Amino acid sequence: MNWVSEVVRPRIKTLFRRETPENLWVKCPDTGQMVFQKDVEANLWVIPGSDHHLRMNSTQRLKMMFDEGTWLDVALPDAPVDPLRFRDEKKYLDRLKDARAKTGLRDAFKVGFGRLEGSPTVIAVQDFGFMGGSLGMAAGEAFLRGAETALDKRTPFVLFAASGGARMQEGIFSLMQMPRTTVAVRKLNEARLPYLVVLTNPTTGGVTASYAMLGDIHLSEPGALIGFAGPRVIEQTIREKLPPGFQRSEYLKAHGMVDAVVHRRDLKATVARLCRQLMKQPLPEAAAEPETGAPPPPVAA
Repeated sequence: MNWVSEVVRPRIKTLFRRETPENLWVKCPDTGQMVFQKDVEANLWVIPGSDHHLRMNSTQRLKMMFDEGTWLDVALPDAPVDPLRFRDEKKYLDRLKDARAKTGLRDAFKVGFGRLEGSPTVIAVQDFGFMGGSLGMAAGEAFLRGAETALDKRTPFVLFAASGGARMQEGIFSLMQMPRTTVAVRKLNEARLPYLVVLTNPTTGGVTASYAMLGDIHLSEPGALIGFAGPRVIEQTIREKLPPGFQRSEYLKAHGMVDAVVHRRDLKATVARLCRQLMKQPLPEAAAEPETGAPPPPVAA
């Protein structure tokens, strides 16, 4: 045994080793550029230079949209868990447990009630980090509770959609959420309350086939993938090469399926302006101050 090379040298290296955080840098998916994470976070998770819009979780979305980054969480109802006792490579219950530990959420939706440039608003966000933002019974109940809260408070309902589609582990129970959420949107229409949808990357499957495309106005972030089936599946089915940018937000806007593609830095102001116009409200400067500084509490579960 060489005492100097095998004992002394490793100890010296340990003394001078500096631990580097794993999340110090972010790699741009478009250019491969390495960017300091704090710069990306300060830029609302948009890569400076390339303008690539990274995914945001539900808490980050709500903080970005509500005034002073504060809101009241809307209590969401419980839903039956694992009605089919589904199992593939692992139990569905175990997948749910892992997703809840990873995200801190009960399911793929988070709903908040607060002020958007001074106006009371209900905002629902699908979190892609929770099993791909998939639509199951709990997500359907959360959407309904968000719509019911908007109806009760007479406020606009804003949805940030991000999903891979219906949750296969719940089978037909998942698909039934499509007509249920459609009925909720119809009630908002009958009450003449605005329902705005912001399509983010990605929004696909049964979500696109239901409430994500039923908004009064559809906005989208740049470069978002939006469609029912994915481009690869479509190419294999029709055996043709798809046009450049197919199913991206800019392509959908050019073909009339999206009203506007809005950069993330402009989303809050754009959504707030549209809500004021649809609700026929005055500008924030002319709006009267409410009697209390905070919005009323959300509907209890």
